[in-house]
Amino acid sequence: MPHIARPPILNIALVGDYDPQVTAHQAIPRALEMAAEETGLKVHYRWLATDSLTCDEPLQEVDGIWCVPASPYRSMDGALRAIRFAREQQRPFLGTCGGFQHAVLEYARNVLGWADAEHGETHPEAARALLTPLTCSLVEATDSIHLCEGSRIAEAYGELQISEGYRCRYGVNPEFAAQLLKHNLRPSGYDSAGDLRAVELRDQRFFIATLFQPERAALKGVVPPLVSALLAACLERHA
Repeated sequence: MPHIARPPILNIALVGDYDPQVTAHQAIPRALEMAAEETGLKVHYRWLATDSLTCDEPLQEVDGIWCVPASPYRSMDGALRAIRFAREQQRPFLGTCGGFQHAVLEYARNVLGWADAEHGETHPEAARALLTPLTCSLVEATDSIHLCEGSRIAEAYGELQISEGYRCRYGVNPEFAAQLLKHNLRPSGYDSAGDLRAVELRDQRFFIATLFQPERAALKGVVPPLVSALLAACLERHA
């Protein structure tokens, strides 16, 4: 009988502090399972609490990293360590909501050299509070997002105009946005008011962060395109 190659089991690290009451945490396993079923892949996911990430070892064998919502995290350093690992080791990365905020913060500190960059939720008095309260809080809100043509996120969705849900109070401080996006971090999505809602790294196959929570679609029985794209990138890396 001919040998039939079986698809590899993809290992995804879910970086964040699991709480069964958080809607996004309910949605994420379902989103991964639905995306895996749709694409015929097998996925193993593991929650990694931020305060457990005191070294890179738990991340070494994973195919992809998803920094999940519900910050402030128990350990900001743990979350930033995982994001830095994904960026430096070229691991497919998705950051949603709090993951978006901390991906921006990690890039500012470790790539741009802004050692004084802080999250306004934990350090509101900081001179360089990179994340500050949104003009209009996006708690249990849905809004349209325009994706930038040619971006990897637009490629994942297959369209430029989407609608997604949020549970968020903090976004990029407009005072620092132009400097932040001057080099390798690319703006890839804006909301209906023109505010930044998605970014990606130009030089990586898959490093995407969104302030919205695409995983929520899974609770309505819809496979989130961005999660399918994450798995595809993990499979590509695995191969």
